[in-house]
Amino acid sequence: MTRSTILLGVNIDHTATLRQARFRDAGRTCGAFVEPDPVLVALLAEQAGADGITVHLREDRRHIQERDVLRLRENIQTRLNLEMACNEAIVDFAIKLRPDCVCLVPENRSEVTTEGGLDLIAGRENVARVVARMNDAGIPASLFIAPDPTQIAVAAELHAPWIELHTGAFANAYYDPALREKELLRLRRAAEQASLLDIAVNAGHGINYTNIREVLTLPHLHELNIGHSILSRAVLYGIGEAVRTMKARIRGE
Repeated sequence: MTRSTILLGVNIDHTATLRQARFRDAGRTCGAFVEPDPVLVALLAEQAGADGITVHLREDRRHIQERDVLRLRENIQTRLNLEMACNEAIVDFAIKLRPDCVCLVPENRSEVTTEGGLDLIAGRENVARVVARMNDAGIPASLFIAPDPTQIAVAAELHAPWIELHTGAFANAYYDPALREKELLRLRRAAEQASLLDIAVNAGHGINYTNIREVLTLPHLHELNIGHSILSRAVLYGIGEAVRTMKARIRGE
């Protein structure tokens, strides 16, 4: 992949986090006094150049709600990527919804955002079941995993068409040069291994306007999924400018 072909998926979860902080018990997810509307943010992100919209429908519904996802499916013009745990009810919802793709992630009720990747060894049977159901439904399933060779090997055995490399350890190590290079090397080797196994390579978690420069040196990247940094910049400059600037970074401008 060249820089010009790497896609940008914008995660809008924390738009809904802000809404739920005030309007959790409002009985509605948009309209009248309820704000902000994640769907409007998604449409503005698309207008600014986002190649896809990512949302995580969590088991505890702490931010994104089912109605948000249904409205996104009806209204956005790009691609809908649904992040989800291997939860039976949410798997059923995804198959009825038919998003363009899903990304299977772990969930921890105490975390603010997803921390850590799936453990495909301990959770192999459950993940395999969900990947098979998604494959049968014609919905590509990505596995959110650490840049670990064993995890990638299992992903191939499960016939997952995509993985999303967890870049959090790299992001956390960014201002420690030696550790940063170590984590970047792990990501590079993981991307090479996945490509050799015919698995498409996405990446996400902790990517921002500064560290994206190093992330873009990774080989075989198909898509970057970025949420927190874009929404943080949007608070100051608006979602359109935030997305356009990130797209420019991806193009090397």
